[in-house]
Amino acid sequence: MSSPIATARPVLDPLLVDIADYIVDYVIDSEEAYDTARYCLMDTLGCALLALGHPECTRLLGPIVPGAELPRGARVPGTRWELDPVHAAFNIGCMIRWLDFNDTWLAAEWGHPSDNLGGILAVADYVGRAPIARSRSRLTVRDLLSAMIKAHEIQGVLSLDNSFNRVGLDHVLLVRVATAAVATAILGGTKEQIINAVSNAWADGGNLRVYRHAPNAGSRKSWAAGDATSRGVRLALMALKGEMGYPSVLSAKTWGFSDALFRGRALSLPRPLGSYVMENVLFKIAFPAEFHGQTAVECALRLHKELGGRLDEIEQITITTTESTIRIIDKNGPLYNPADRDHCLQYMVAVALLFGELSAHHYGDAVAADPRVDALRGKMVVVEEPQYSRDYLDPDKRSIANALQVRLRDGSLTDKIAIEYPLGHRRRRAEGLPLLVKKFAESLASRFPPQRGDVILDLCSARERLEKTPVVEFVGLLADSDRPGNAG
Repeated sequence: MSSPIATARPVLDPLLVDIADYIVDYVIDSEEAYDTARYCLMDTLGCALLALGHPECTRLLGPIVPGAELPRGARVPGTRWELDPVHAAFNIGCMIRWLDFNDTWLAAEWGHPSDNLGGILAVADYVGRAPIARSRSRLTVRDLLSAMIKAHEIQGVLSLDNSFNRVGLDHVLLVRVATAAVATAILGGTKEQIINAVSNAWADGGNLRVYRHAPNAGSRKSWAAGDATSRGVRLALMALKGEMGYPSVLSAKTWGFSDALFRGRALSLPRPLGSYVMENVLFKIAFPAEFHGQTAVECALRLHKELGGRLDEIEQITITTTESTIRIIDKNGPLYNPADRDHCLQYMVAVALLFGELSAHHYGDAVAADPRVDALRGKMVVVEEPQYSRDYLDPDKRSIANALQVRLRDGSLTDKIAIEYPLGHRRRRAEGLPLLVKKFAESLASRFPPQRGDVILDLCSARERLEKTPVVEFVGLLADSDRPGNAG
């Protein structure tokens, strides 16, 4: 005879309460976090604008079906689209992630915290423009930066010790969770409503990582985060309408997230939520490539100069790296599309050695068809350096080290070029931020006339003035591109 099922409502999972308390009660007092968030805002929007030059991305943009636009809805930067906030979040999130060029966070889990800006910007613009939300219409860019800092923190701290990739789940589930939390707050939700939205985000489970890895790597990895941040917005709007939550969504025996999807392991917050992640976030400044390979590309560019015209004399290329790098981007054999190539360590290194540069253009079929690329890939040996793997997880270092050394057919060796910290690391901020601003200026020039681009750049460069600017005015500067061929 079976035992009856207990029906008493359980207490709330502590993680749900911790997230809601942080969203409602925590006051950000880190000037470094706000200043870094400003650069993050510039960089993320720049990545989105650059993606508008790629038809593979723009074909996914606009309303979910023809005609489903929303006058005075959320605007999509660089286009004329005005959409409901859920689908606007998808559009913006898809643009942000398309080129694999926005910020990165690497720990036990990997991810891109600025993916949350898709939902944050869509909801903030919608709230400022919708008549039903006039009480929240005075949102400023300072509020936008605060939401970014908190979304970064939720996603990033949950990534420190919880490795979803080891159970086959994709990091975008954390985008859904973080966006649900901050979007509910932007919409004016209570602490209870934030808990309800976040619990439903966890109840959605997790995406499979199958679309990120050979032999199935494909373009979904470029829109998965847009999908996740838009889902977070949808759950926030449902919570505002009174939709219930699920108190033990994480810990319920058999049916909860931990037992059903995380092999029985409890989810943890290894440090209090504050502003740590934004302060330490990694920017992709030089190369649109999976971040574990960034320092390898830097090493390859140095060797390109050293080897000159002797590439045909190479016998072996040894890449020394971390365990995580090997697990995610060490690939042999055919590569079928750009999404496959920008997540291949050997491909990135081969292109940098051959051409002395690496851009989105190099992942296309024309460059991939160059027989020299696969010839160089075939000469590569990838090995782990345990110290690199330890330093990668060290909270005081968070290094992403790679080293390259080439052996020529005459038996001679190049110097072993080793770089621990990529250009976008916190330890290289002074070197990297001027280049980040240059990247943003070039992104603006790709979409807007010079005078308009200068106005946006000048505003973003003046932190105090930018922070006081209403969100609706800021998004207005970015919307409705005057360039021919405008998306939308």
